Amino acid sequence: MRYCMTEIKNITTKDVQMARALRIEFRGAYYHITTRGNERKNIFKTDKDREQFLSYLKSATERYGAVIHVYCLMSSHYHLLLQTPMGNLSEIMRHINGAYTTYFNVKRQRSGHLFQGRYKAILIDMDEYAQELSRYIHLNPVRAGIVDRPEGYQWSSYLSYIRHKKQHEWLERDFILRLFGKGQSQSQRGYKKFVKDMIEKQYESPLQQVFASTILGSSGFIMKVQNKYLKGREPDKNLPALKQITRKPTIEKISREVEAVFKDDALVSRTVKLYLCQRYTGLQLRVIGEYFGIGESGVCQASRRLDLKMKGDSGLQKKVDKIKGKLWLSRMKT
Repeated sequence: MRYCMTEIKNITTKDVQMARALRIEFRGAYYHITTRGNERKNIFKTDKDREQFLSYLKSATERYGAVIHVYCLMSSHYHLLLQTPMGNLSEIMRHINGAYTTYFNVKRQRSGHLFQGRYKAILIDMDEYAQELSRYIHLNPVRAGIVDRPEGYQWSSYLSYIRHKKQHEWLERDFILRLFGKGQSQSQRGYKKFVKDMIEKQYESPLQQVFASTILGSSGFIMKVQNKYLKGREPDKNLPALKQITRKPTIEKISREVEAVFKDDALVSRTVKLYLCQRYTGLQLRVIGEYFGIGESGVCQASRRLDLKMKGDSGLQKKVDKIKGKLWLSRMKT
């Protein structure tokens, strides 16, 4: 796993005072990437510019192993949905944005920044959001009023998704298309209908559900990322996203959420509280036991009993999962 923040080298006083973006990098991670032009100016002025940018997407797949699933090039920004099998997002984006900036500046005899700050990278739970994000990206030109239908826009991956032959060999479309049918024709028809169904309709962007400006996924996915890739990281005042993700729910907060669901069953309510407190508060067993008036072994035994019971009681499992979701959703709003 690679844990990467904004570059630490050559930090200036201004850099220290500004909040930095949290980068979570690991092998196989998926991201939604957006990069805008500096001062929101156009970064693509001609079709040649767009063709050159696509050539850097191709070279990113060849040199750095990037897997590009979806792209859309607008005038002042672009969107990518990509995977990093080698866990090297920083290298991939340094290549794409750096090479394109050099090309753009040389062509127009200019210098300085082309992009507005660093790229924005959202870590994605593809099992939950692959379909919605691909549709959101492909409908960008429609929402912007450039075209009436996404197939009328040349500079996105949508045409590759609905035609038999891909526009670019380096584009990976099968992961998403497989979600819409078994054969190619069936899956392409299904995907086209899926996108078409939202044309001229108001719908909430899936990016509205991003947690801590960093992760888009279920509560279980967020917990997995926290436990596997951020465990042991100390809060950093210059990384507010890290502080938000690693903040643990309190015993009191867990107790309130459990009581709201199990208000008519005090015994089960108490057991669920012990179970959740042991797993998610980060507190020592002794502290949890003292709060509930039992010993450390009592906390462990209650937790094990509930774990076994949930395996044979799907209704109970769903209620506990609901509480977990509420704990995380409440943190998304803070």
